[in-house]
Amino acid sequence: MSAEGLSWRAEIDALVFRPTGHGGWCAVHRLAFRALLGRREPTPEDCLAYAAAHRGAFEAAAAGKISGRGYGAAASLHLTSRDIARFL
Repeated sequence: MSAEGLSWRAEIDALVFRPTGHGGWCAVHRLAFRALLGRREPTPEDCLAYAAAHRGAFEAAAAGKISGRGYGAAASLHLTSRDIARFL
């Protein structure tokens, strides 16, 4: 299941994408979407649609975490709802 470079990985219950200009994966767990969407149990489709609609905030949050933490070019990372909310 995917939308615009975003994919859902059921085995980790998270949305994943590769931030622009970065070689690693960025994951956002379903629980983060509970806070962002205000829904107790968001579906993978809800999460993908939200991330697609707010792609700029997800990209900015990932870029901020990558630079702020000094992650290498291929490092994987995960975003929390707070990371994303800063850019909404």
